[in-house]
Amino acid sequence: MIARLATGVAVLILLAACTQDRVARPSTADLSKGVIRVRGSDTAAPASEPGRCWTTDTTPAIIETVSEQVIDAPAVTDAQGNVTSPARYATSTHQRILRDRQSIHIRTPCPEDMTVEFIASVQRALKARGFYAAPVTGAMDAPTLAAVRRFQADQGLDSPVLSLAGAKTLGLVKTELDEL
Repeated sequence: MIARLATGVAVLILLAACTQDRVARPSTADLSKGVIRVRGSDTAAPASEPGRCWTTDTTPAIIETVSEQVIDAPAVTDAQGNVTSPARYATSTHQRILRDRQSIHIRTPCPEDMTVEFIASVQRALKARGFYAAPVTGAMDAPTLAAVRRFQADQGLDSPVLSLAGAKTLGLVKTELDEL
């Protein structure tokens, strides 16, 4: 019986090892290079030099509206404990900020580099990695922006704006990101 149990455990370990080798793991590149987090109201992107382009991506604040029932007047009881006047309630509604608006400056491929051919290459690279399922059109449309966001979010940058680091990770640009 113990031998059977040991054999079963060994088989499970071998199967687990085989399964782990076959699972495709996404790249874990850090796309934070070329990203500047903005504090306060300064939303101006860094000055662009020739061949170095930046854009700003602003995520809106998340605000929650909360409605609660609060006691306006408590119940009134007589000496025997009988309710002579029921409690009155009022609705109190207020908002609270769950997350402030956030802006980031992202180093991006320059507009002159964002050709139809380049965007089609972005779409094909995202499709090969399982992030893009739409047809390759060469247009930076809603499905492409959503795929860019999913790809970059897996690597630490939750933005639909294609970063230069993201384009490099996709193998589409050759750049030295340490110059940022």
